Amino acid sequence: MQTTLFDIKPAKQPKVEWCKEDRPDYKIQNNGRKSLTDSELIACIIGEVNSLELSRSLLLSTENNISQLGKYSYSELRKLGLSHTKATTLLASFELGQRRQLHDLPNNGLIKCSRDIYELLSPLMIDLMHEEFWIVFMNRSNRVINKIRVSQGGISGTVTDVRVIMKKAIELLASGIICAHNHPSGNLAPSESDTRITQKIKEAGTLMDIQLLDHLIICEKDYYSFADNGLI
Repeated sequence: MQTTLFDIKPAKQPKVEWCKEDRPDYKIQNNGRKSLTDSELIACIIGEVNSLELSRSLLLSTENNISQLGKYSYSELRKLGLSHTKATTLLASFELGQRRQLHDLPNNGLIKCSRDIYELLSPLMIDLMHEEFWIVFMNRSNRVINKIRVSQGGISGTVTDVRVIMKKAIELLASGIICAHNHPSGNLAPSESDTRITQKIKEAGTLMDIQLLDHLIICEKDYYSFADNGLI
């Protein structure tokens, strides 16, 4: 049987009390949070400041990829040895970090380019293992009125109803909209269905004087813009 990362268990080692100066909580108090390593930060979050054994095993399970650790579910963290309290605490810390990113809109809500949309929506989408379709509603000054998830699907697709998008745009008195959805596979290339739904939304918007400004495909480290590639 092939061994997976979830089969890795923390090594059984005696718990060693650190000298005060080496403890993560002491270091963060006296030297600031940036002085801590990734494993020390995780140790502080899950309450293991006296031992890095568990936090190191968590990082080992992702080959030291913190981004991947942020995608783990509650059940996956439990399988890796975290108690109920530690698993929920770690999940809450990742979610709080994402919400902090969402708190301030780029350029005070003014969208100047596709990168602004990526920075606005990527915290909502990059950790997802399923597809979601979001719409950003804009006023005539290209400022964000609202952003709404209009559909949620499976790993390889989601169904989007153009009527729902237009109805919400009219309710918000939006002059423009920007679509975005994620590809959990990491493939940035638009599919045929992506191109078709983009065209349908554009045509519906034209009838109602609501301009489709862009459609982004969002992946973990990059994005694809229909507008930047001359497809809108």
